[in-house]
Amino acid sequence: MGTTVQIKIGIIGGSGLDDPDILQDRTERSVDTPYGKPSDVLIFGKINNVSCVLLARHGRQHTIMPSNVNYRANIWALKHEGCTHVLVTTACGSLREDIQPGDIVLLDQFIDRTTKRAQTFYDGSYSDAPGVCHIPMAEPFCTRTREVLSEVASNLGLRCHPQGVMLTIEGPRFSSRAESLMFRQWGADVINMTTVPEVVLAKEVGLCYAAIGMATDYDCWKEHEESVCVDNVLKTMKENASKAKNILLTAIPLLSQMSWEKTIAEHGAMARCAVMLPKH
Repeated sequence: MGTTVQIKIGIIGGSGLDDPDILQDRTERSVDTPYGKPSDVLIFGKINNVSCVLLARHGRQHTIMPSNVNYRANIWALKHEGCTHVLVTTACGSLREDIQPGDIVLLDQFIDRTTKRAQTFYDGSYSDAPGVCHIPMAEPFCTRTREVLSEVASNLGLRCHPQGVMLTIEGPRFSSRAESLMFRQWGADVINMTTVPEVVLAKEVGLCYAAIGMATDYDCWKEHEESVCVDNVLKTMKENASKAKNILLTAIPLLSQMSWEKTIAEHGAMARCAVMLPKH
C-alpha cells in the first residue's frame, strides 16, 4: 500500500557524504531561515522518483567546525521545504571492540557532552515559536525508519549494527584516553561531534530522523591501536561513503512505498504537546 502522505526525504551529508551526484534532476537554492543561514545551499532532486533535499552539514568545502554548524537553520530549512524524513550520515569513532572501522552503526540513543549549542527552536528569538518546548527524548530516533535502514544494510551484506548509543562531544578536539575509557564505562558505543543537537531539533519539529553512523577508527581507548588521526579517518570515510550511499539509494524508494500517516501524526503530536505556551 502506498502512502497518501507525500514523502520527502531530507539528507544531511556528514564528512565524506555530501555528494550531489546521488540525486537526479538537481537544482540548487540558497535559503534563509529565522535562525540564520543553513550550512550551504539546499540541493533538490530525486532518487527513484522520490523527492529529496540534500544539505552538506559542514558546508560543501568542509569549512564549518561541529560547534559552529547552524543546526537550527539546517533542520528548520528541511522542515520548511516539506521534508517528512531526515536521513543523516555521521563519521564516528568506535568505543567497542566489535564495532570495527568500516562498520555501519544505526543509532538509537545518545549521550550529550556538548556545551555550547542551541538545542531548541523555542528560545524566544522567533515569534512563530512561542513558549518553552520540553521535548521527550526517551526515543530520540525514528524506530521505523531505522528498521528499514537496518534491513537494507543487511540485504546489501554490510557489517551493520542495528542499534548504537552515540556519545556527542563538543570538539573539535578528539578525546583524551581517560575520557574515552570513561565513555566506554558509561555504555556509549560510538563517539562523534554532531548528533546533538541535530536529532533533538528534528524531534522538536516532528521529523522522522534516522542516523547512519560510519565507524572510522577506535578513538583512543584501544591500546596497541594506531591513535585516531585525520588522515586515517579520511581514508576510512571514503570507503564508508559508498556503503552509506548504497543504503540511501536502496532505502529511500522503500520508505516511499510505506504508509507513514500514523508515524508522522505521532511525531507531530508529541512535538506539539511538548510546548508550554506563555500565559496571557
